[in-house]
Amino acid sequence: MDADALREHALAKPGAWLDTPWEDSPVVKVAEGGHARIFVFLGDESIGVKAGFDREVADEWLARYPDSARVMPYLGRSGWNSLSLAGDVPDDELLDAVDESYRLVVSRLPRVHRPLGWEG
Repeated sequence: MDADALREHALAKPGAWLDTPWEDSPVVKVAEGGHARIFVFLGDESIGVKAGFDREVADEWLARYPDSARVMPYLGRSGWNSLSLAGDVPDDELLDAVDESYRLVVSRLPRVHRPLGWEG
């Protein structure tokens, strides 16, 4: 799976938009203004996703793909993982990881800030 395909998949989500809050580090966010939240960190060789509400759930990725999944620096304790695009994670699971990250992030937004068309 390449980074462009994952970016397009993420941007197809209701309310999703591309941002570059740090130089050369694009992210995909959902919601607007002060309620905007990142649900995918996009890299050329990996993506960062919210893999679970807590570390215990996110660690399942580490157990299944020890060579391709890592705890994200700084955000890992909150359930964020980095998944290699060139590793052994199947393409459909990378897409599912983006979907789950979106679901987890949007479900924590106040209802009034959740995008239209989102089905939780």
